This record gives sequence, structure tokens and C-alpha cells, in this order.
Amino acid sequence: MILVLRALGVGDLVTAVPALRALRAAYPDRELALAAPAWLAPLVDLVGGVDRLVDTAGLDRPAWPGPAPEVAVNLHGRGPQSHRLLAAARPGRLLAFANRDAGFVAGPRWVADEHEVDRWCRLLSWYGIPADPGDLALRRPVPAGLPTGATVLHPGSKIPAKRWPAERFAALARALTDRGHRVLLTGSADERPLAARVADAAGLPPTAVLAGRTDLGALAALVAGARLVVSGDTGVAHLATGYGTASVVLFGPVPPAHWGPPPDRPRHRVLWAGEEDRPRWDGVGSHPTLAALHLDEVLAAVAEVERVVRVSGAVAA
Repeated sequence: MILVLRALGVGDLVTAVPALRALRAAYPDRELALAAPAWLAPLVDLVGGVDRLVDTAGLDRPAWPGPAPEVAVNLHGRGPQSHRLLAAARPGRLLAFANRDAGFVAGPRWVADEHEVDRWCRLLSWYGIPADPGDLALRRPVPAGLPTGATVLHPGSKIPAKRWPAERFAALARALTDRGHRVLLTGSADERPLAARVADAAGLPPTAVLAGRTDLGALAALVAGARLVVSGDTGVAHLATGYGTASVVLFGPVPPAHWGPPPDRPRHRVLWAGEEDRPRWDGVGSHPTLAALHLDEVLAAVAEVERVVRVSGAVAA
């Protein structure tokens, strides 16, 4: 059995897809168990190749209570906590980055300035397991009665600093509605008040607020069938990449070079103001790198990705 640790969120799971598929290909006859939060189960099914999901949220309890795995793979972090968690499962072999504090020096070195997808592909390649960082496509879920062709705006983030100002999301929703878009607002249950505030300021009906009303499978289906996604650096942006749905992603304070969509995919447009000459953040509200992004820039990016979709559709036809 192959045990893989990735006990994180939506974006973390989607950026690990190429590595997970590489492990599936390397061990086709072994059971592949993924230690990750149980609520990710609908998305794990859309990744494919995972035989078992072991409910693991964070690093506070054992990642595997069963017999020792043949191989344990740390796709969670640099260690030492994640290394020790996997070592406690007594694997025959551990694939991980080198970490002296964990007593593990056999792996490759950790590189801080590296894209998340490339990081885990490089880890596996070091151990002789080839991985394709472009292998990001997700299985398309059953629509299950959800609207298709809608424009999905996702104003929230579990990290407040990564939220574009709500009033700008409202102005964007108004502008897109005026241009013929059917705008829907997504988010978690905790983000429903934020989504409702944006909808109210934009003049959208309460039915446009889907925040807190969709599980992860339904959210994936909504994004897969959407016309466009506009969000911050969140899991929804990674779903748009996985489905090839046109997207505009607003980055800050983390640069897109670490978490953005592949730069060679013109359906996905990244906006990043950079940190140079930005005011110091006071810890309240949007980070200055996001506050520096204005409505006209976002609308121009929307027009750009929609033009790409039209041209690519015409070529395909």
C-alpha cells in the first residue's frame, strides 16, 4: 500500500494532482491511500486513481492506523512534523524532502521560490518517478441540475488578506450583469454574509448567492460548466484551471509564480500588482497588493479571456 499525506484544502489537493497521478502510474498494482480531510472526498473522486481516503485534517493525529505501508509520500510540506507523522506509520520507504530536524537527510532540498505544482513533481522525479506538471485536468462531474454558462464570482478567502475589496466585487458584478452575464456568488457557509453583501450592493437577487448552499462536488460541477470564474487565490481558481474554465485570478500577497495557473494557458488571466512600492499592510482588510487592483483592470482581463474562448471555439469548429 502507498500512503500519501496531503492533509490540506481544495487548492492544495488540485495542485498535487500531477504528483498523485505519477504515483498511480508508478505503482499501478498497489492500493493508493490519500491522507486528507474527509470533506474533500467529492474532489478526490474527480482526481481519479485514489483507492482510499483516510480522514486526516492537519498533523495532530496519526495519518495511518493500519499495517505499515510499503511507501509513504510526503506531499504535505517540508517537515519535520509531517515527516514524523508519516514515519510513525513505519513505512518501508519514505519519499520526502530532506529535513535534518526530522532526522531525514536522504531527499532533495526544499526550494522556497518554486511553484507548488512543480515542487511535488520535482520531489517525485528525484526518486525516479516521472511526473507531468501539466497534468492538471479533473474529471467532469455530473451537473446535477446546477446552472451552466453562469459567471462565478468568489469574493471570499479563508485568509482575509487575500480578498479583493467587497465593494469592487459588487461593482464587477454590476458591470458583468450589464454585459449579459448571469452572475452567481459562491463561497463557504462562513462566507455567505460576505457574498450576500456583494449581491445586495450589486442589485442581484438573493437566489444569486450560492455561498454555503453547495457542497464541494456541486461547486466543482458549477465551475466546470461556468462561462467564467473571477476569484482571488483560492481553491475555486484551481478548479477553473482543472476544468479549463475561463478565469481571472486576483493575486496578493502571495505571487502567482507560486500558486498561479500555468502561464501558457491563455484562458486563465492572472492579475498581480506586486509588492514593490506598496504601502505597509496594517493587518486589516485586503492586502495592499490586492487593493492596488482596480475594476477596469479586471474588466479588461475578462474581455481578454472571453476573446480567447471565442477564438479557440471558432478554431475548434
